[in-house]
Amino acid sequence: MKKIVSAILLLFVALSASAEFRWGPTAGVNISTLNWKQDLITTKYTAGVNAGLMGEIMIPGIGFGVDFGLKYALHGAKVNFGEKPVWSVAGFGNETVNFHTLQIPVNLRFKWTRMDGFERYVAPFVYAGPVFTFNLSTSKLDCIEHPEGSLGIQCGIGGEFYEHLQLSMGYLWGLSYDVRTVKLDNFSARNQGWQINLAWLF
Repeated sequence: MKKIVSAILLLFVALSASAEFRWGPTAGVNISTLNWKQDLITTKYTAGVNAGLMGEIMIPGIGFGVDFGLKYALHGAKVNFGEKPVWSVAGFGNETVNFHTLQIPVNLRFKWTRMDGFERYVAPFVYAGPVFTFNLSTSKLDCIEHPEGSLGIQCGIGGEFYEHLQLSMGYLWGLSYDVRTVKLDNFSARNQGWQINLAWLF
């Protein structure tokens, strides 16, 4: 993890020498669920929020760049543990599993910036990259445990309006597990879901 972060910092330093850097606040909505290793219990999507700061480094003239962020994110799922006796006998039923996390997304992006001046009003973009997630706390359920962090990957589309306001929508897939049951230690799940975000860059 430290080597990855160091490589990202070196990339930012190299790009900043000839690139345009902007930053600003971002906030949005998460529509997430848990993708279990085995299809044993019913799991449904739930809504959460995210908020923090993001930065953007774009190389002038070619439309390629990097965006990155530091934000709080609430995500999770509704899980019906009561469907299986291994949990129902202990009093667990249809539970909401929430994760309070710190997320660091790092994306490569391409923004259409050569549209004969129209890009000053609307500039579409696409992005993709890893998301490093660190767990701050989770729902107080004795039937589950979670690691200190996890890794995911996301991609999405968006648009920049009047050179400041950015609206984006993307999907995140967990690459490592976010939660694991205590009694069945091989029964784990990864986070996945939609994110809709607004950002204002200065």
